[in-house]
Order: sequence, then C-alpha cells, then structure tokens
Amino acid sequence: MKKIGLLTGLVSACFFNAQIRFEKGYFVNNSGQRSEVFIKNLDWKNNPTEFEFRTDETSDVKKENIKNIREFGVGHELKYVRKTVIVDQSVEILDKISDKKDPEFKEETVFLKYLVEGKANLFYYEKGDMKKFFFNIDDSQVVPLIFKSYYLNSSQISYNEDYKKLLGKSLNCNLDQNRIEKIQYQANDLSKAFMGYNECTHTGTAVNYNQVSEKRDLFNLNVRPGVNFSSFETVLSSYYGGSDEVTKFNRETAFRIGVEAEFVLPFNKNKWAIFTEPTFQYYKAEKESVVYPGQSFEMKSTRTVDYKSIEIPFGVRHYFFINDKSKIFVNLAYIFDFNLKSEIKYDYQILEISSGNNMAFGIGYKYNDRFSAEFRAATNRNLLQNYNTFTSRYQTMSLILGYTLF
Repeated sequence: MKKIGLLTGLVSACFFNAQIRFEKGYFVNNSGQRSEVFIKNLDWKNNPTEFEFRTDETSDVKKENIKNIREFGVGHELKYVRKTVIVDQSVEILDKISDKKDPEFKEETVFLKYLVEGKANLFYYEKGDMKKFFFNIDDSQVVPLIFKSYYLNSSQISYNEDYKKLLGKSLNCNLDQNRIEKIQYQANDLSKAFMGYNECTHTGTAVNYNQVSEKRDLFNLNVRPGVNFSSFETVLSSYYGGSDEVTKFNRETAFRIGVEAEFVLPFNKNKWAIFTEPTFQYYKAEKESVVYPGQSFEMKSTRTVDYKSIEIPFGVRHYFFINDKSKIFVNLAYIFDFNLKSEIKYDYQILEISSGNNMAFGIGYKYNDRFSAEFRAATNRNLLQNYNTFTSRYQTMSLILGYTLF
C-alpha cells in the first residue's frame, strides 16, 4: 500500500506541475472587435460553450463564453463560429434509435467547428452521442445535413440520407450522382466533397481544417524491454486453529519484454490513449524451510517456485505535456495473466499455478515521441487460486524502457 500511495503522490504532482498550453489564437466579440490572445487549446471533443485565454503569455487566465463571443480560433488548427441552428436530436446508438424517419429538430445556439472554409463551408457539431454536420454557401443560412437511422420494424433498420439530396442540389459543380451516392456521413468524405466544390468554382483558396486532424499520429507500436523486481510468498492455512505457515521467497530481479500497441484518442490534444501490451515475464526462486519444527521428525526442505507467464494488460493512459518534445504520462491497466507450465514445489507436493488477474499503475516520461521510461507497480496476484488451504501473494514493480517503432 505504501508503494501505491507513493505512486498516487507522483501522479498528483504531475497534475499540478504539468504545463498548461496556451496557444496563439483570437476571438471576435459581439461588437465585431477582434482580439489576438493566447487560448487554452483543449482540442475539444464536444463543441465548447466557453474557453480560457490570456492576453499575453504571462498574464492572468480569463474566461469567455458563447454569449459574448461570435467567433474564435486557435492557430491554424481550430476555428469555431457561433450560429443559431436547428439540431437533429437523434443519435446513432443502437438502443436509442427511434422508429421515426424525420429529424427531431431543436433550435440551439452553438459554436460550430469549421471543417472546410471557403465559398462552401462545412461545419461539425458534437455533443455526447450526437454528431452532426452543417453547411452554407457564401453568406447563406447555415443548414443541417441530415442523416438518421430509424427502425422500419423491430428487426430492420433503414436510413434517412437526405444529406445526399442536399449535396446534389448545392454542390453542383463536378459532382455527379454516382459520386454523391458514395459520400459517407463522415468528416473525411464530406470534407473532400466540399474541397472539390471550392476548387471547381475557382473562388479563392479554401481551408481544410479536417486535413490537419488527419495528419495526427493516432497509432504507435512500441518495443518495451525492462526489469521486474518481484516478491512472492505462500500461506498454508492451519487445520487446527494455529498459526498459518508463511513462506517468504527472496525478492528477485528478472528481465521482461513486451510489445505495446497504443491507440491515441483523436481529441483533447492527443492527451488520452488506450493501450495493450503482451509481455513475457518470469520469476524463479527457492527457499529452505524447516518442516515439522520442534518434533522428532523435524527436517529441512527446499521449496521452489518457477513461474513464467504472458501478461496482457488493457489500460488507459493520460499525457501531460511539458514542452513540444517532452511529456509525462500516467497509466491504469487491468492485467490478464496466462501462465506457461509453471509450478511450485512445496515439500513433498507440486502445486499447480493458476494465476489470477490484477491491476497496475504506472508513471513515465516520453521524449520526442520516440523514447520512454516508465515505473510501474502492480497489486497482489494470487497464483494458487485452485487451492482451499493455500494462498499466495505475488507482487511486481517494473522499470520499463520503450522505443516507438512507428
């Protein structure tokens, strides 16, 4: 518990000391006044209703909201504009799909995110499970692109794809019906269609904000060698109410090797990721014990443990950016363990290892998105689950180095 407490303290320190990134941006207020500021770029998953900013890199943090701001942007990556639009409230979650074909509109004032800016503008709005696209041409009213799943009956789903009809009427430049039918209700497909229209009409340079997001590195494959510092003990329960017999094996250091697949989530500035890391690990130790102490047939016995396994953790990771090349991360993972012909020799019997699963917590550092080092501590794991009189405690701390292949 002390180790977990220490790790928790380190994680808390990361939260308080990790640098908050304010990036060059701007906003336009209700009077039309434009202010060049530094905006806290959260790379919002859900469209925001407010944001924090500084007037310069060292000033106090201030906050603005949708009531006072009609437009704001961060660098060349994000741009939002305030619009009052009708939003279809239906979602594409299986157990929430309705039996109505028509959209369920509600008027809302929201910040719409630009995906494409030009003669024809494409906007995106996300809130919880709701993901919608909007557009306008020149200075016309912003209207929704309609896509909705609905039940025809209890077992059959159909689709309202009115957005294709609207694209056919509005983007009528080098976009035939065959191409329209292939356009999916997705950011990539729609962005390409709008960029194609803007290029076809020769009305100046269009900006594809979605292309910036596409360039992000959202998958990493990492080689992760390291060392484990492991301890192990067995406990034999007494039949007659006496003291349990505890055998504590020595703490051992052993090599471990893993290959990690990391999937970076495409929001919040790539700060969140999920990962899995199949890992080979082993522990081997022996302990000389006295059997039947104090009795006439007292004798010495060498007890041994030979434990090899493949661990497969599934976890979540959060990054704290220090600067453009350095970042700290913390992990939380649930580990599934599969032993490989492992056993414990206990006096005159051989105990078969049947491993349980456990949790692990880690803190680490990554440099230049290539090199990493992590300290990880795991909770106790019982290797003798199939026994009533025996139990065990296996615990590991690890020092892990990493290299990102791609």
